[in-house]
Amino acid sequence: MKRLEGKVAIITGAAQGLGEAIAHRLAQEGCLGVALADINGAKAQEAADKITQATGTEMLAVAVNITEEAQTDAMVQAVLEKWGRLDILVANAGILKAHDLVEFPAAEWQAVINVNLVGYFLCAKSAAKAMIPNRSGSIIQINSKSGKKGSFRNSAYAASKFGGIGLTQSIALDLAPHNIRVNSLCPGNLLDGTLWQESLFEQYARTQNLTKEEVRRKYESQVPLGRACTYEDVCHSVVFLASDESNYYTGQALNIAGGQEMN
Repeated sequence: MKRLEGKVAIITGAAQGLGEAIAHRLAQEGCLGVALADINGAKAQEAADKITQATGTEMLAVAVNITEEAQTDAMVQAVLEKWGRLDILVANAGILKAHDLVEFPAAEWQAVINVNLVGYFLCAKSAAKAMIPNRSGSIIQINSKSGKKGSFRNSAYAASKFGGIGLTQSIALDLAPHNIRVNSLCPGNLLDGTLWQESLFEQYARTQNLTKEEVRRKYESQVPLGRACTYEDVCHSVVFLASDESNYYTGQALNIAGGQEMN
């Protein structure tokens, strides 16, 4: 049974990696249409074409800089013009820069906050304006276990994710009278994901004076269930929060971390 039959979704940061995997899963779950939004519009189009070919679901690629309100408004407007509604926003786009505190360039620290926190706020604001008239909708932020516990030599990312949980709780209160639910998901370490493979192993090896192999062993050893988080683990939870099965959930930050984080 398809759990999202007839719904329309936007996924940000969807040109590759976790965002692309979420878009593919929502298409499989029966969405009428899915918009893949990304700063790299050409790559988003490639992902959209691939998912349409695999699932038959109509996709829309949207080039967007989520730190610009005019662009997030235009992203939502493009979806309304194509499908006439918006039911689901998955705010997945994010960046990570890791340095020791005294070596952290202020511009890089601010860039992480701007994308991960301000960008989430702008996307949620633009989506809410489309959802309020229909008195329904689900906004899902892809947060992190770093939104629950400080992260060594990773202050900007943790600060952005802690802030994201506060933002989720606050806008959940704002939007509850409109029957719009807002929740965060806090995955553990996606060690085989694009972000880790293309960036984080190298960054953490540098900041922690370890080899990449030692970084992997370190993060796997911290998980009670003994394995890394996967895209599939996250997608299962996204589908739940996007569906009517979670219609009594709002303002929550749900861990997907194999027991590594429990609060």
